[in-house]
Amino acid sequence: MAAMLSPAAPLDADACYRAVAAHDARFDGAFFIGVTSTGIYCRPVCRVKTPRRENCRFFTHASQAEGAGFRPCLRCRPELAPQRQAWSAQDASALLAQHAARLLDSPDAWGDGAPSVAGLAQRLGVSDRHLRRVFEAELGVSPLAWLQTRRLLAAKQLLADTRLPIAQVALAAGFASLRRFNAAFVAQYRMSPTALRRDGGAPASTDGISVTLSFRPPYDVRAMLQFLKQRGIAGVEHVDVDAATVARTLRLDDTCGWLACRFEPAAHRVQVRVAEALAPQLPRVIARVRAWLDLDADPAAIHAVLGADFPDSAGLRVPGTLDGFELAVRAVIGQQVTVAAARTLTTRLVERFGVPLATPIDGLTQMFPTPAVLAAASGDALGQLGLVRQRQAAIQALARAVDSGQLSLHAGADVAQAMAALTALPGIGEWTAEYIALRALRWPDAFPAGDVALQKALSPNGQRLTARAAQARAERWRPWRAYGVLRAWQPSTLKLSNS
Repeated sequence: MAAMLSPAAPLDADACYRAVAAHDARFDGAFFIGVTSTGIYCRPVCRVKTPRRENCRFFTHASQAEGAGFRPCLRCRPELAPQRQAWSAQDASALLAQHAARLLDSPDAWGDGAPSVAGLAQRLGVSDRHLRRVFEAELGVSPLAWLQTRRLLAAKQLLADTRLPIAQVALAAGFASLRRFNAAFVAQYRMSPTALRRDGGAPASTDGISVTLSFRPPYDVRAMLQFLKQRGIAGVEHVDVDAATVARTLRLDDTCGWLACRFEPAAHRVQVRVAEALAPQLPRVIARVRAWLDLDADPAAIHAVLGADFPDSAGLRVPGTLDGFELAVRAVIGQQVTVAAARTLTTRLVERFGVPLATPIDGLTQMFPTPAVLAAASGDALGQLGLVRQRQAAIQALARAVDSGQLSLHAGADVAQAMAALTALPGIGEWTAEYIALRALRWPDAFPAGDVALQKALSPNGQRLTARAAQARAERWRPWRAYGVLRAWQPSTLKLSNS
């Protein structure tokens, strides 16, 4: 059934129906089921009575289901499903459509502006007409319909999970006005936003807003949390592996806040609490959390490529970041030092240049320094922390590039452009750029070939391979080399095949 998940392959309706009948969480978000007798579309995990086979239609994306006239189920809530991410396309048209969809799905890709088809075409270097034609041919809907579905589902989650006024919900979801939001909501869902929030939304709380995010199993929660804990910065983040929780501070533009995540592995979901101050930007927060914890990964597609070399590690994910600039600074500090040493140096940086933040969570007391602050920091002040001159220069150059807007480090950024800009900075080489691409840019094929631990792990006799030999060894992992790197960093999972 894994072939059903291939982005290039058409859906196998019979296989989809079997997954629906089994409520199989492995296929959550991989497709949606429209029920013609009710006009509702659901996730495969929906617990309503399984509809008759002849009443079912299957769609790869929620926007396709809505374009066919189906409304989202109020019980399984399609907006909570993991997103379907495609990276394996080979031809130019499919790659263009995938990149366009990725940009539309990334709130951080547009800064203070609103996404538009014209702006999207300009960013991709094609005409509006060509973009619409390719997008519709590859994904079955127009770019505008895709964007409208994303906005409406984001609004639906805000209405259900928060007590934000409806006018704020409209703006947070990306609508230019309350009038347009109400009109689009009623036209698509055949009910008003007020009617959907018939129970008053989420209960009032002084302890943040709660939202639920889903993921596809398997997911090695312990491995993810151990990775984050080993690199945790005191005051900025707190990880409890046994309690399956992780919390940290977060800055969005000029707003500072916090969030706390609790994994529920048996239910294949994460419960997230977010500071009230961040409520107006909740869709951005959700997108960043999904990238940070790699909740949208497709284990079946990834393991189909990596399983021969890593048969027992299908649940490993690639840890991301909530802040691309922070991750980049940490990568620079971590050059040629141990993980423990890098953590110590980064903690000193936060203590010297960060700002305090009051939170309701024990251990969360600091915000990571802004690009503007580190761009203005003197070499002497950085040197006093134990950073050598090369690292000082790299951090200052990186901070200036991000602060000026010349460099964007988020999941929707152009990978090639960002990596070229990174390696043009002093003190940032291929290893650092690849590591930043792996975690901050969320490039699943990133491969830091110069990594010493990786070179040793890939060697049959335990000796270091050259970077070129490591790349040759990992060639068969494309387009999931980043996931291969995470598996190789855990030696017990590596069983190199002879193929």
